[in-house]
This record gives sequence, C-alpha cells and structure tokens, in this order.
Amino acid sequence: MKILAIFAEAWRAMAMNGLRTALTMLGMVIGVAAVVLMLAVGQGAQYTVSQSIASMGSNLFIVLSGASTSGGLRFGSGSVPTLTVSDAQALAQIPSVKAVSPSYPGNAQLAYGSSNWSTIVTGSTPDYFTVRNWTLDAGHPFEESDVRGATRVVVLGQTVAKNLFGEEDPTGKTIRIKNMPFLVVGLLAAKGQSLDGRDQDDTAVVPVTTAQRKLFGNQFPGTVRYLMVQARSTETMDEAEREMGQVLRQRHHLAEDAENDFTIRNLTSVAQSAAGSAQAMSFMLGAIASISLLVGGIGIMNIMLVSVTERTREIGIRMAIGARRRDILLQFLLEALIICIVGGLVGVLLGVGGAWLVSSMAEMAVVVTVWSILLSFAFSAAIGVFFGYYPARRAAMLKPVEALRYE
Repeated sequence: MKILAIFAEAWRAMAMNGLRTALTMLGMVIGVAAVVLMLAVGQGAQYTVSQSIASMGSNLFIVLSGASTSGGLRFGSGSVPTLTVSDAQALAQIPSVKAVSPSYPGNAQLAYGSSNWSTIVTGSTPDYFTVRNWTLDAGHPFEESDVRGATRVVVLGQTVAKNLFGEEDPTGKTIRIKNMPFLVVGLLAAKGQSLDGRDQDDTAVVPVTTAQRKLFGNQFPGTVRYLMVQARSTETMDEAEREMGQVLRQRHHLAEDAENDFTIRNLTSVAQSAAGSAQAMSFMLGAIASISLLVGGIGIMNIMLVSVTERTREIGIRMAIGARRRDILLQFLLEALIICIVGGLVGVLLGVGGAWLVSSMAEMAVVVTVWSILLSFAFSAAIGVFFGYYPARRAAMLKPVEALRYE
C-alpha cells in the first residue's frame, strides 16, 4: 500500500507540471520510435538477403570453364569451352555431391500469339530444378528422355509466362522460340530477385541438348558454359570442392604443374558474406538510433534536477513529518520511470506505425520483431532508472532543516 501511495504522489507531482512532463517524455518517445523503426529496417534488409539466398539454392558451387590468352591479352573465366556434359556426369558420382546441372544459356525471343518477350533461355538437365531448389506451380519438369532426344519442350519462369500469357495457364500451350515451336510443360514457382538484383523469374529452361543443337548451336559438341553443383550438406562443401578439382584435373589431363582450365566458386560463402553485411547494418542502425534514447535520458535527468530544486521545501516538509530518505528516493525514481515507460509505449506504437508507413510507401521489406520491441522498451526503462537515480538520490540526501529554509 505504501508503494501505491508513493506512486500516486509521484503521478500527482507530474500532473501538476503536465506540459513539462510531456516535453520530457517526448525525448523518450522519439528515441524508442527511432530504435524500433531502424531495427525494423535492418531486419527487413536481413530478410531480403535471406530470401535471396534461399532462392539461389543451398550448398551451391558454380564451375566456370577456363580462360584464354590471345596476343598477350588474357580473357576471363568462361572464354574457353573446357567443360562438358560428361564432366557434369562425372562430378555427380562424387559422394559429397548431391546433384550437378550443366548449363548452356543464351538470349532468345519467345512468342505466343501476338505477344513476344526476350529472355535468357537456359539449356540444362532435370537436375537443374534440384540444384536450384526450384519447385513448379503447374505442370512438370522435362525428363532425361527429353535430354536424350533433344525434344522441343520448355519450362517457363513467372515473368516470362506473365508477359506471354497474362493470367492464362501456359502449360500445354505451344510457344515459338526463335520461330521454332516448343511445348510448355511446366511453370516455375516465383523466386524474385537475386542478390545482384536480377529477376530470377525472367527465364526459360529447355533440355541442354536442345539448346546446343537447335537453338544456339555449338562449335564444340558436348561443351557447356558452366556447371552448377550442389553439395550434400554445408559440412561437406570443403570436401566436395577439393574432390571436384581433382576429378576435373584428371578428366582434362592436366599436368601437375599446369594451371586449372576451370574455376570453382563457392556461391554459399558469397551469400553468407552478404548476410553478414546485412546483419552488421542492422546492428549499426540500432546503435545509431540508440543515441537518441541516450539524449532523451539526459533530458530526463536535467528536468528531474530542476524538479528537485523547485520542490526542495516540499521535500523538507515531507521529511519533517516522517518521510524517510528511501521514500523520497523512490518517489523521484518512480517519476523518471513513469516518464520512460509511458514514453516507451507511445514510442513503440509510433515506431510500428512508421515501419508500416515505410513498407507501404517505399515498397521495401520492413520486419518488426517482438524482441526489437521488448529491447527498445527495456532499454527505455533502464535509461529511466539510470538517469533518474542521481536526481532522486540528491533529493533523498537533502537535510530536512536546510530544505525547509530553502527559498
């Protein structure tokens, strides 16, 4: 009951100076709202990156063909066709490798009725959908028999399907790729943008032999541009990378002192680096926003010191009639805590509302988590105790006689 009485006294004292209390509280409102909003933006960036990583597929490597040298100039990876479908089949036999997808991409114009669309057409095998963790919304992927027979079948991405068919189901329809008829056997599920901002749904996939023989031609029969390899687990990726290098060197008959005529890149490590950068940005935004909370706390301490000075005679009277030092300490500490808690609640509401507004207007991912709200609220309460303690202790340490004499 005594605590309730002290709480009521603290509330009355704050109500007597309502405007000053509100202005003091404003610092905490702005600080908490800024922390919630900045953490939401940072979490949104992390979510966007994690979605992009998931859309790529898990435990991925990309194996690029070799580089060429001409007239003293050395060209980049992929300028010499050193990889073949047989290489993909050999890599698939490695115990630490789950699946391998050879890829032979090229640009082509697709048409259906009066609609047409230019996109990247990738020649590959059925393992392409396994490696990329790519499910289908409709139809089915092509099969190994389609690869052996170089049949004219195609699986469309969502962007291509939308531009050619609108809302119509494309499966079972016949489109033209470079004026050749292709049967649409499947529609890929949407993946969205990749880490580099490319629309992954703007694609079409055909059997690799069809791409080589009928769409783009191939001066070096059986060769492909690159291989996508999926390891069985994250733990086996180092082992898989080492074994892939050994197998390819053996198959390409490279001498011990010869350089590799291929390049193996770990896409998962690149994605993890991007995720780490997004997490660091989230922490940085939260730290910057926390500065406003500290500023609000300093404002609370200043106002409480002014309040102690103004109420010195009141403190003397209360102590003269029996109030103990801890009662005075608790009252002023409660006043600071109330300002922070109420300001924190209002700040959380403003921060969540601001996050929703940013998400709606900027069309960016913004994620408000429970832990960010609890963290902001707990931080504001801690600041109330921290910055309110000194003024409260100063009030409690006043001597009754001196306080009563204060003018």
